[in-house]
Amino acid sequence: MTPINEDARVAAVAKRGKLTRRQAGFLVLVMVHSGVCVRRQYCAYAHIRHGQKVVDFFSSLVTRRAATRYTAADGRGRIFHVHGRGLYAAIDEANNRNRKPITLARAIERLMLLDAVLAQPELRWLGTEREKVEYFSRRTRLREDEMPLLRFGVAPRQTVRYFPDKLPIGVTPDERSHLFLYLVTRDVPVDFRAFLHRHAELFRALTHWELRLLVPRHLDEAAPVFDVAAREELGMPLRLRDVEELGWYFRQRQRVERGGVEEDEGRYRRASRQFHGYRFRALYRQWKKGGDAFVHATVSRVLDDALTRRSGRIETQVLARTYQQLGSLVGSA
Repeated sequence: MTPINEDARVAAVAKRGKLTRRQAGFLVLVMVHSGVCVRRQYCAYAHIRHGQKVVDFFSSLVTRRAATRYTAADGRGRIFHVHGRGLYAAIDEANNRNRKPITLARAIERLMLLDAVLAQPELRWLGTEREKVEYFSRRTRLREDEMPLLRFGVAPRQTVRYFPDKLPIGVTPDERSHLFLYLVTRDVPVDFRAFLHRHAELFRALTHWELRLLVPRHLDEAAPVFDVAAREELGMPLRLRDVEELGWYFRQRQRVERGGVEEDEGRYRRASRQFHGYRFRALYRQWKKGGDAFVHATVSRVLDDALTRRSGRIETQVLARTYQQLGSLVGSA
């Protein structure tokens, strides 16, 4: 698989859009990581103050139909959705989902992620499915089917999506350390536990990694819950005998759900009590999709050891910025 050349991407966008290299570099970040942006983010990227040149840059994108502008009811906040097919084609991402219209809530979430990317320009940020698969195929010994993925449909018409959470991954220049972002969007970590299960094998394959939980201010009370879930999933391996019982329980539970009868009613009830927590509910959902591999992986001490040595880290960052001014937008393209 051919590595993606970031400089070539920027040059292609600059040529296609008749833009400066600075403008093209910013648009590449937007197209890859969010699809949406606000003016202050361009100012942060370019290290400039807001002024007429910034206004003219975004106005030109709207005029050329490369972007659509959405303005808050109070006339202050503006979100720009970059969707020009030619610009995406220039980076070989003509069908990237960031081109598609999204809800306001989702747009604000993507702005949060883009802010996190812009805050650490020293990192190389992986954004698309293609570049993540290319990078980790080269950097680790994992097979593609061991990377984070979701399968849709049934073979032979099955579709596989790699890194389906579409979250940025930061890489240090020496490719030694990796930063995984997770944006908290709910007050309970149901989806987060599934994210951890999908990424556990990848974490095991890396020598240094950090999982950073980005917590919006209105969800700050949920931060400890997500931290506990992460440490439970990654830092508390199960005993082998418990894993064997858990596998049996999952098979019996599925059998009962399909209208059958458990093989041993007493054993089934004891297992139901033992494996009733949120961790096992999430693991059961993953087991139904991916089989026993998810269960067997829970005995590994690799991630627990990484957390102990601090070569693996779990950090929580409550976002300082608020996005309330963008809460009511109307199209004004």
